[in-house]
Amino acid sequence: MGKITGFMEFQRLQEASEAPAARKKHYHEFVLHLSDQEAAVQGARCMDCGTPFCMSGCTVNNIIPDWNDLVYKQNWRQALETLHSTNNFPEFTGRVCPAPCEAACTLNINNDPVWIKSIEHAIVDKGWEMGWVLPLPPARRSGKRVAIVGSGPAGLACAQQLARAGHDVVLYEKNDRIGGLLRYGIPDFKMEKRLIDRRVEQMRAEGVEFRVSQPVGGRGANAVPAKRLLQEFDAVVVAGGAEHPRDLPVPGRELDGVHFAMEFLPQQNRVVAGDKVARQITAAGKHVVVIGGGDTGSDCVGTSNRQGALSVTQFELLPQPPAQEDKTLVWPDWPIKLRTSSSQEEGCERDWSVATKRFEGANGKVKKLVAVRLAWKDGKMAEVPGSEFELQADLVLLAMGFLGPVRTGLIDELGLDQDARSNVKASTDGALCYQTSDTKVFAAGDMRRGQSLVVWAIREGRQCARAVDEFLMGTSELPR
Repeated sequence: MGKITGFMEFQRLQEASEAPAARKKHYHEFVLHLSDQEAAVQGARCMDCGTPFCMSGCTVNNIIPDWNDLVYKQNWRQALETLHSTNNFPEFTGRVCPAPCEAACTLNINNDPVWIKSIEHAIVDKGWEMGWVLPLPPARRSGKRVAIVGSGPAGLACAQQLARAGHDVVLYEKNDRIGGLLRYGIPDFKMEKRLIDRRVEQMRAEGVEFRVSQPVGGRGANAVPAKRLLQEFDAVVVAGGAEHPRDLPVPGRELDGVHFAMEFLPQQNRVVAGDKVARQITAAGKHVVVIGGGDTGSDCVGTSNRQGALSVTQFELLPQPPAQEDKTLVWPDWPIKLRTSSSQEEGCERDWSVATKRFEGANGKVKKLVAVRLAWKDGKMAEVPGSEFELQADLVLLAMGFLGPVRTGLIDELGLDQDARSNVKASTDGALCYQTSDTKVFAAGDMRRGQSLVVWAIREGRQCARAVDEFLMGTSELPR
């Protein structure tokens, strides 16, 4: 694969990006994809390793060595076809996936891994620039109708696969625009929303019907009764995500200025899209504390800096990870090591092993938080005596993950069983994967597996589409 000795001759090349001081002034993407020649050199680093662990590390089973080799040989169109054979939306994953494939790269045992994500990014951007990404409508129609609830990456992938199989697909989205958390969770500086819009147009040309501002279940003005879908469609896929946020029930939680991350982030995305948001939650001129050290917390940091925060501090409950993992122990699995996101590079004080005890305020508004340091031993935490401290906080953003899907509305009305973690119960084993307790209803993405990555959602959407196709037709030619 690539150049036989390329991994010894060439170094891993960082994608070019705008300097932090400049990019904080706008909400556009600031990372540039590799040039054709740069990508070819990076593709040349792919080893003839025999067993490509990168593919097992990749959730959607991308055929990584093949398209690395094709890019090295400058066969871009075939590289795009190979990439699309396993991933409907590589422009999403090429921007926001944490790249577990790179952790699993054989070269990562004792060197810098192949920059797989940057090559993926370059391939799909090249495909769009050259006009190679076209609608693929089916040759014939099945006469079967499928409803999909939720237009995040799982719902979109499932819809596209089923439409290409010849089914009439109607995709319901409760928000005013398609995309789910791709649209209203991920900031534009990480992924611009024009990328979603052009995929929507492609899918529309393939036969997918999009219905926005139509929540399924519940009592809203535009709500669609969930059981109506069972009457009007041959199959239903629920892919509504895991939107029940983990709360922090401490004294002062009720104070104005303490918000969930997903109250804060969507508002800025709407403003960037040109909407007017009444009483927008903003970090401008405030001391901001972000509680939670994951991707959502990082997105809060980047957005707060762009809004003009006076300071941003990010707390993490867990201890600070090591700067470098012991590769002999963890490879090819995902390593726990210190990572600094692009948002954290832009300005952020980070603190580990910290638990928030209470919020304090004046006139109903938060003014500070009181926290305590933690000691960890054998995976258990204990407060360090005498370590309590205060921090000024005019805005506190809770980014501590999600507990599962919201049950009221869709799940309750369909009467779907849930697993021990409150997700919609649907096995990935057996004759019909992704089938729920109602044989006509299938579940995919975060609603089935819990909070996870975009790449997992795409995989689940694709696999669920195959299961639905088998359910409707008795057999399926869609990929697993």
